[in-house]
Amino acid sequence: MTRHDLTWIPRLLGAVTAGYSVAITVKPELFLRPTKLIGEGEQPTTGQRALTMAIGGRDLVSGLAMLLAPGGTPLRTAVAVRVGADLADLAVLGSQLPDQDAREKATMVAAGWGALCALSLPAADLPRKGLRRGAARPGR
Repeated sequence: MTRHDLTWIPRLLGAVTAGYSVAITVKPELFLRPTKLIGEGEQPTTGQRALTMAIGGRDLVSGLAMLLAPGGTPLRTAVAVRVGADLADLAVLGSQLPDQDAREKATMVAAGWGALCALSLPAADLPRKGLRRGAARPGR
């Protein structure tokens, strides 16, 4: 009996992360408006664009790592890095955004995505062949 390969779960989360990062890099308003760093109808400043591109770049790299890393330790490490980035977002965006409602929403998104990625950690392992019934076990 073999365990099924579940590495598709963290890989899917990585693909979604990478896709979101590309979207906010191309259109920073997708990040800046929900965080209320810009208002409706406002355009991002150069600094706001730079901030969003930095976050987008970080998330692109972590998402691609989750998507492309070999199963096992490399994929678990990529997932752990993604969870760490979400914890940083939770701490920084949850405490530093200028609007209470935006802080609460950012906290929920960062905590939710971080938890989802953390829950995918067991799926990052490669399947192992199980012992067949009646097969000799090592050490017996």
